[in-house]
Amino acid sequence: MVNRVPNEWLLYCRAGFEPDLAAEITSRAIDSGQSGQVVMAEANSGFVRWQSQNDQPVNAIHRELPLASLVFARQSLVAFEPLTLSREDRISPIANLVKESGWNFESIWHETPDTNDGKSLGRLAKSLSRPLESALKRGGGLRRKAGGRRLHLFWLAGDSIQVGMSFPGNRSDHPGGILRLRHPADAPSRSTLKLEEAWHTFVPKETWETRLHEGMQAVDLGAAPGGWTYQLVRRGMFVYAIDNGPMAPGLMATGQVEHLREDGFVWEPPYRLDWLVCDIVDKPMRVIDMVERWLIKRWCREAIFNLKLPMKKRWEEVRRCLIRLEGSLKTAGVSASIACRHLYHDREEVTVHVRLDE
Repeated sequence: MVNRVPNEWLLYCRAGFEPDLAAEITSRAIDSGQSGQVVMAEANSGFVRWQSQNDQPVNAIHRELPLASLVFARQSLVAFEPLTLSREDRISPIANLVKESGWNFESIWHETPDTNDGKSLGRLAKSLSRPLESALKRGGGLRRKAGGRRLHLFWLAGDSIQVGMSFPGNRSDHPGGILRLRHPADAPSRSTLKLEEAWHTFVPKETWETRLHEGMQAVDLGAAPGGWTYQLVRRGMFVYAIDNGPMAPGLMATGQVEHLREDGFVWEPPYRLDWLVCDIVDKPMRVIDMVERWLIKRWCREAIFNLKLPMKKRWEEVRRCLIRLEGSLKTAGVSASIACRHLYHDREEVTVHVRLDE
């Protein structure tokens, strides 16, 4: 019999990064004093399950470690243990679980792991959407006003599902936790989507007019051929593109780009800039050294940069870099907010955002 207490913390991630997410939440849970353990982190599954000790609800750790504070998680859910379904009746066990739990919701999302096997379950989930919605309405599990709570049905197989729930302000509002963006046809490289996604992730949309506006000045370190410079130009900014390699002719034709064939690690700006962006392929700590110098000297107001990760112990490396950056800024008396995420358009890297407090 399935436990009717939501005693599991269900998190989605990029396939292949399950050990890194597991290491992160294990470390963070210990630091926060929460008791439990990872019970599922199968390689290339696209998700991780953490279970509380003594079958206690996981709401506390879900609140204590919000999604925005996690690096490798795409979605964060309070969940029940996986439910085995009968192929003759998949609806009743789900509806009964929701009814017996005492929770109700405003909407239902059917989701699958971001894997080839997971995507094949999409058609089944879609076919069950309407009958399940009707069953939940009859049982009181689906209603018009329910505090913005969302029911997530995470399909593991045709006869296996994990029922989870999310709450406003502590979840991704994109299916599967994935922000899908359209690649601009005239962008010099696909890396352009990394910066666009970073803005959507770290800069609230209502602040774009004041933080990402025309006339601002930015630098793109390691710019060539211009994927990140393209995003800055599109927002109407003037850009110093620092790279020994060639820039896309279309960007240079805008008149908004000054290309300097110099080393991004040693170049210094002539005055304070609004933005620093950097996607240089180098050791993570070398990038941290460079960004620290910019922030401590206040050469920019905000920075977005990528850290290329090793193949193993990625969480340990990320944590080491973030602790170093936070410590260096604190020692220098520089107040700043720091966030780090493994974005959908990232690969073997994470994206860091820093905003200096004026």
